[in-house]
Amino acid sequence: MKDRFESTKKYIASRELLDGVNVAIALQKPLLIKGEPGTGKTMLAKAVAQSLGKRLIVWNIKSTTKAQDGLYLYDTIQRLYDGQFGEEGVDDIARYIRLGKLGEAFDSEEQVVLLIDEIDKADLEFPNDLLWELDQMEFYIHETKRTVKAKHRPIVIITSNAEKELPDAFLRRCIFHYIDFPDEGLMEEIVRAHFPNVEEKLLKEAMAAFYEIRSYRDVRKKPSTSELIDWIRALQIGGIAPETIRGNLPFLGVILKKDEDLETVRHKV
Repeated sequence: MKDRFESTKKYIASRELLDGVNVAIALQKPLLIKGEPGTGKTMLAKAVAQSLGKRLIVWNIKSTTKAQDGLYLYDTIQRLYDGQFGEEGVDDIARYIRLGKLGEAFDSEEQVVLLIDEIDKADLEFPNDLLWELDQMEFYIHETKRTVKAKHRPIVIITSNAEKELPDAFLRRCIFHYIDFPDEGLMEEIVRAHFPNVEEKLLKEAMAAFYEIRSYRDVRKKPSTSELIDWIRALQIGGIAPETIRGNLPFLGVILKKDEDLETVRHKV
């Protein structure tokens, strides 16, 4: 395989995730990533781009995002403004066409990694509206009668937090991978990637407390990988003695973000 993704210094991926990415690259299909918040879905695209030495283009999806936004926009207001003030070239419509993130990925002179982040935030028709473009890797600009065709098929990574079900027709065109929450062995690798010189006892005590908190059924928003990393950094900065971590749970607000979860855990200490 020409382009093969491997873990980076800062992003440690499971073998299953590595295989998922590399199969998607080999089959030239979008990779749809799901998983609970904080498991590194968005960071995966950055790691793939870094590992393969490619530029990353990020299309952040919002509730108001339309598929057209990713293709191109025709700036009619700027053209009208220029016409009123006698600017030259106002008849050249191409001057007022702005490629969106998908269009930018297609038009790139080199292959890029395109992240379509949190696709489930948009309306239900959004994924279906992209089917042709993602299949054919091209789209038509009506105003200039130009077809934008991908010079190099981008590596497309799509993330979803499962807020909405995605259409079956869209799912059939993707390679799917669910990022499981890291077990303690993989989590230790991830933490050490961020803190190569972490004190052994601090790491052991922090992780034991972290996984114990995640095991509580009454905790509604379970702490994530990124929050564990932030917590360990806070413990280091605060000079917390490792043997006091499980008994006192200092800086608990770093890993728990809901009042009721804080109360639940404090009652169990």
